[in-house]
Amino acid sequence: MVKMAKSVTFSTFSSPSNLSSHPSFTSLASFNSLPASPLNQPFSQSMMEEALEAAESIIKKWDPNSQSYTKIISLFRHNRKEAKEFIRCVRDLRRAMHFLVSQDSKSDKLVLAQNLMQIGMSMLEKEFFQILSSNRDHLDPESASGQSTISSNSEFEVFMEYDDDDDDEELKKAGESISQVEKASALVMSDLRVIAETMISCGYGKECIKSYKLIRKSIVDEGLHLLGIEKVKTSQFHKMDWGVLEHMIKNWIKAAKIGVTTLLRGEKLLCDHVFSASVTIGQSCFNQIAKEAGVNLFMLPELVANKEKKQHHHERIFKLMDLYAAISDLWPDIEMIFNFDSLASVKTLVLSTLKKLKDSIHTCLKEFETTIHKDSSKELSPEGGVHKLTRTTMSFVSSLSEYSRVLSEILTEHPLKTNTRLLESYFTAPILEDEHVNNHACSVHLAWLILVFLCKLDTKSESYNDVCLSYIFLVNNLHFVVDTVRSTHLKNLLGDDWLTKHEAKLRSYAEKYEVAAWTNVLGSLPAKTSTKLSPGEATTCFKRFHAAFAGAYLKQSSCVIVDAKLRDELKVSIAKKLVPKYGEFYQKYLPMLRQDRNIEMLVSFKPDNLENYLSDLFHGTPILSGSSHPASSSLTSPSCFSIRCVKH
Repeated sequence: MVKMAKSVTFSTFSSPSNLSSHPSFTSLASFNSLPASPLNQPFSQSMMEEALEAAESIIKKWDPNSQSYTKIISLFRHNRKEAKEFIRCVRDLRRAMHFLVSQDSKSDKLVLAQNLMQIGMSMLEKEFFQILSSNRDHLDPESASGQSTISSNSEFEVFMEYDDDDDDEELKKAGESISQVEKASALVMSDLRVIAETMISCGYGKECIKSYKLIRKSIVDEGLHLLGIEKVKTSQFHKMDWGVLEHMIKNWIKAAKIGVTTLLRGEKLLCDHVFSASVTIGQSCFNQIAKEAGVNLFMLPELVANKEKKQHHHERIFKLMDLYAAISDLWPDIEMIFNFDSLASVKTLVLSTLKKLKDSIHTCLKEFETTIHKDSSKELSPEGGVHKLTRTTMSFVSSLSEYSRVLSEILTEHPLKTNTRLLESYFTAPILEDEHVNNHACSVHLAWLILVFLCKLDTKSESYNDVCLSYIFLVNNLHFVVDTVRSTHLKNLLGDDWLTKHEAKLRSYAEKYEVAAWTNVLGSLPAKTSTKLSPGEATTCFKRFHAAFAGAYLKQSSCVIVDAKLRDELKVSIAKKLVPKYGEFYQKYLPMLRQDRNIEMLVSFKPDNLENYLSDLFHGTPILSGSSHPASSSLTSPSCFSIRCVKH
């Protein structure tokens, strides 16, 4: 339809009863701004008279002051065929008035046409309001959203073509493939659209907006209220503790998705459809309905972003990333919904919130790194177990890995600037199979955080006075790190190369432990098996081996290897080096000493029993000299040990 000039489109009356004061009817000159006939054919004198006659017959039936007034609540609900005829008469009347103004602006017929138009507009405004108020269920945002693909050739156009078929045919035209509810929604939307088009073309756009805004704004506001979206006062917000805010953020994320994708999006589609005759009027109407709602909806994340910009707590990063991800996912809909200048403030608010959340998230990452650097806790596990910092750090980093998309988006704008050469030599980001996923920035940053932590781990290991315990500490903690990476999304981000390098480092720590803890035991036996020892020398070797093994066993029994598989692997590795060498020495020199009356005192260990002792290791249960533990008496009393060997 051709849009009315602004001077005619907007008026100041507030209800159907005030139509008599409408400027379109008090000033004949105002009709000069009426658009030309939408049809190409000229409007003749006879056509004008026919239009006036038909309009007087049809429209006066709905004049409360007329004797022929039809007392029916709703024209569109009662008789759709007559409703179509009413619309046709009003539109033909508009064309007739346009003709009369161009021919004789003082014509009595123009006055009659004005009165008829006044009655028609009053009726259509009343009908427009009734359809809106009585069809809230059929015009809920979800239904409107489902009608986003309604064709302009739907039942709406059938209405305009004065189709005389019955209502079933109208519904059929609206779309046979949609459900009954959707059909009802489409029909109601079509009715509203044809009324709006007619009123706008006759200069009554403002009246449409008034009725439409009154009802639809209440629906949007009520929808947000039901979703739990309330206007938050800044003074109250700053008094809330983080536990309350976490709950609010969680609820907001769920509510915002419905609020944007269903409530506001559906309302935008409905408004665009109903006011398709005038983009300007449609925008003005939607602005009045949705602007306040949009600001209220995004107020909470804005307040959270402002608060966290001043109070940085790295453990809060996950809720901030949840907020950022939720808003980012909604951004395409936000752009579509608030896509004109009068609603730019809502988009500005959202973009500002995203920027503040980005900055807060990046600051939290820097704070977390600083926390690792500054950790000065002296508490170490006496048996070399997994440190508390290892557990908290890897829990935090593995949780970060679940937000790789968000982090990569943020960290691409904040690349690492510190020790990049060290990082490059330490880590090469893996090439992901999915070309559409760019997690490089996230991979690099998480690798850096783990490197910072491993450096701190090395420093902590130096706090042990016993070098063997230092290596046990490194083995346990590095294994925890590697196992965490292998079993979480970190594996995808850091790659197999990272795992291979650190597994090799883990084996290196284990080997260094073996050297530090068991070299003296191995060194107590002859270096070369071909060496021939005298009985006295053999006796000395047996005594030296007993003392070395007993000392190592008592000392290492206090250590712990947390992982069962790693614990068994380390014990097997020690046994493979120690048991065969001692067994060969034992078999070669034991016959030489059988005549010695103190044989049980001299030869305390049998080769088969060494593994039994080694199996006791790395459970973190120290066996001290003088204790009641059988192994303690065995190692401090050779004769008792001989008895234990027999029992084994």
